[in-house]
Amino acid sequence: MNEALPDVPEVRVVGLPQLTSGFDLVDRLDLPMHLKVHGPLEPLGGEQLAQLAERINLRGRGGAGFPFHKKLRSVAESAIKRGVRPVVVVNGSEDEPACRKDTVLINRAPHLILDGALLCAEAMGARTLVVGVTRESTQRSMEAALAERGLSNGRRSALRARVQRNPVRMVTGAAASLIRSIDGGPAIPPGRKTSASKSGVGGAPTLLSNAETFAQLAIAARIGPERYGNTGLYDEPGTVMLTVSGAVARPMVIEVPTGVPLRYVLQLAGAPPVPQGVLTGGYHGKWIDAATVNEAIVSRNSLDAVGGSLGAGAILPISQDTCPLGESLRVAQWLAEESAGQCGPCYLGLPAAARGMEDILNGGGPAALEALKQVARNVKRRGACSHPDGSAMFLESTVKAFTDDLAAHVLGNGCGRPVAGVLPLFEGGRAPTGIPGGQSEENGPSRQKIYVDWTLCRGHGLCADILPEVFQLGADGFPTVAQAQVPRYAEAKALRAVRRCPALALRIEEEAQAKAPSRNLPVLSQGRGRRALGR
Repeated sequence: MNEALPDVPEVRVVGLPQLTSGFDLVDRLDLPMHLKVHGPLEPLGGEQLAQLAERINLRGRGGAGFPFHKKLRSVAESAIKRGVRPVVVVNGSEDEPACRKDTVLINRAPHLILDGALLCAEAMGARTLVVGVTRESTQRSMEAALAERGLSNGRRSALRARVQRNPVRMVTGAAASLIRSIDGGPAIPPGRKTSASKSGVGGAPTLLSNAETFAQLAIAARIGPERYGNTGLYDEPGTVMLTVSGAVARPMVIEVPTGVPLRYVLQLAGAPPVPQGVLTGGYHGKWIDAATVNEAIVSRNSLDAVGGSLGAGAILPISQDTCPLGESLRVAQWLAEESAGQCGPCYLGLPAAARGMEDILNGGGPAALEALKQVARNVKRRGACSHPDGSAMFLESTVKAFTDDLAAHVLGNGCGRPVAGVLPLFEGGRAPTGIPGGQSEENGPSRQKIYVDWTLCRGHGLCADILPEVFQLGADGFPTVAQAQVPRYAEAKALRAVRRCPALALRIEEEAQAKAPSRNLPVLSQGRGRRALGR
């Protein structure tokens, strides 16, 4: 069984280091060491910064890959049009069990990230900088970095900078979730799709990107676009941070130039010589088979061309001696549990998809396969955030990549191989909340527990339909748990499940719990006349 990855796994580099410069000298680059390794950084005008990002083809490294120069210009134009100061947000909420690259950068090179973020803030006249994190280690490191720069609480600077700590959940990393939490709400999507570039934190135009993106910008600003372009591919220059885990001897984060063969990266981590498949892009990514691995190189375009995905930079091979559908089922169940529970495609569709995959493994036949495909189609492009889309893409890729195993399960008695659990998940299957002293109001532990009275339960299944976060039905049609903690955001649904149970077999008991402390909200400076992108 593959355990959860540590916050800072082994770090390797292919070629000359850029983001990982100095990692061979110290565990963490404080400000003096950061300046010794990377040197000083001169500010750039806003249009200069946008042109730099465009010339190096910098795209967001959090998964979506949106061109950074377009985002920068969009925020600037919106700020100018409205006459308000924009906000800069660094998204370090790396909450997927298979991703650690941003966590490594925040823990070991926090000032490189701040360099890029502060370049943008200065260029656009922003007076608010927020760094979103979800782990204790990243919170400590970034708060220390802000203190080293004299930016804590804005006491010695016109810029107000702070760290926003949220629970570790898959949906926390969504831009809308992070913005909502910064504004004092729960760290879940708001249920409507809005553009942060137009209306983000406090309603102000917000430049939000992940930690690696800002660090890459800081490297390019120091060495210039020509020298930056000497590394990697012509159309995708520079390096990429990857997290390699799964069936490997040494899980690691590795910095590689674009253009490096994917099979070489796998060899460095001790992957099987001929993997059964490789999951690219993480749990919202796509599988590629062993033959395709030999064709792929590390780049967004190359992986897209062979049916894979760079995504958030997670690479996970599995060996020939494990059941790929069983491995994928574990991930599908975790993805269903990570629902924010506020839209049907997510809190109903994803558990149904996981149950469909389970039905296939249990010999459900062609009908089970068709049902899974139908559910996956139904959840796409209908959710309040991208979680249903990414989860559906993962399931569809699984069905497409492992056709022989699928046929063995659908038409026969299964593939005969065990499930080794090589794809890392958080301990217990769910992410820990991990916020000392009180979690988010919506995402922390609930005061409620829900119980099933087996003497009354008749297997109607309404509880699983209403409250899929808690209840799933077993092969016999009855709930698989007798008692469970209710997520805070699902308390209303739990009460509805109790009231609607035809057999009156459910009850809720409430426990005492101290009230979580309130959080300070950011204060946004506003001012007219400042050019957000000055030449």
